[in-house]
Amino acid sequence: MALTDARGGRNAPDGTPGPARASGPPGPAAASGTPGPTRTAGTPAPSAPAASAPPAPSAPPASARPAPGRWARVGALVPGLALGVLGVGVAWGVHLLVGGVPMLTVAVVLGVVAAHLPGTRGLVRGSGRAGLSFAGKRLMRLGVVLLGLKLSLDDVLGLGWASVAMVCGVVAATFFGTWWLGRRMGLRGDQPLLIATGYAICGASAIGAVSEVSDSDERDVATSVALVTLCGTLAIAVLPLLQHPLGLDDPRFGRWVGASVHDVGQVVAAAQTAGPSALGEAVLVKLMRVALLAPLVAAVAVSVRARRASRAGSAAGGGETGAGARRPPLVPLFVLGFLAMVALRSTDRLPSAALETAATAQELLLAAALFGLGSAVHLPSLARTGGRVAALGLCAWVVVAGVGYGGVLLTT
Repeated sequence: MALTDARGGRNAPDGTPGPARASGPPGPAAASGTPGPTRTAGTPAPSAPAASAPPAPSAPPASARPAPGRWARVGALVPGLALGVLGVGVAWGVHLLVGGVPMLTVAVVLGVVAAHLPGTRGLVRGSGRAGLSFAGKRLMRLGVVLLGLKLSLDDVLGLGWASVAMVCGVVAATFFGTWWLGRRMGLRGDQPLLIATGYAICGASAIGAVSEVSDSDERDVATSVALVTLCGTLAIAVLPLLQHPLGLDDPRFGRWVGASVHDVGQVVAAAQTAGPSALGEAVLVKLMRVALLAPLVAAVAVSVRARRASRAGSAAGGGETGAGARRPPLVPLFVLGFLAMVALRSTDRLPSAALETAATAQELLLAAALFGLGSAVHLPSLARTGGRVAALGLCAWVVVAGVGYGGVLLTT
């Protein structure tokens, strides 16, 4: 005769405990007909859960939360942009007081100071970060677009094919040489690419343009801008001292400055020491380097797009999809705007007042962008790689000055 054990199960005729009957509705295993896990003899049955208070509702995931409104997003930018406007105003005042110091250089330095000064450090790293990052990216794009109004096709053709070839050679040698050396030195992230771009083309403007298509880390961009700006500023003092020892007359000196110095403002500051003829040649050669910004950015965009496509293919081969990966445009919109401004300037229909206004706006926009980038510099982090970064900057400076000097001698 079958006996019932203490747990409600029925014992087999031999006295071994049989399976316990679960009270309540059948579980998923019973409903589906799939046998559930068996319980060995002597193992206590799971006890019913104790009654407890209902769990507190969890917060909805970030994707389900309502996005902040337009005015809220705009309001978040105000503190940083206000600080940037203040920094640009101070930089402009310093430039007016000391004409040999470019406003863009002062803006970068002020950004670095604001990021470490006790009174403004909290604002830069807190509520002002969104506006400063906006300035470093969006305002930089507008400044690059307006930079195109400084260049016309007639100016490029007036240089002659020999000079055009010289400029292309200087840019290529500086870019690939600096990039290769930076990678060999083990610099982090996109620093080799950005530093190479800044030295080869037009300083901070080129770094900002390339960082847009390469999705570079803000710290890498800030470090590269600080290095290129520092070396360009030193060039203002060093290159004029080398004019006569190197045997360069004023026009040759101007071409050498245009081929060797990074930012347009720094070129003007260095070349004007040798007179108007040197200044004219320097600006023409420099603007030819600026014209190469568009193809370089397009080439970087193609490279980034191919690299991401390769990674997406590898992920798809491993069972993942890369359809959600953001693809950079082949030619960014602000580069098309730059080319449109070059074409507009080439028509010679813009009044001089409009060009002067655009030049002032371009310098102010770039100053605000460079203040924002300078505020992202973290000196303790920079100090850990400062030796290698400084060594790369010095080597790149020697490369661009040496190749530029050789090109000037060969083409004049």
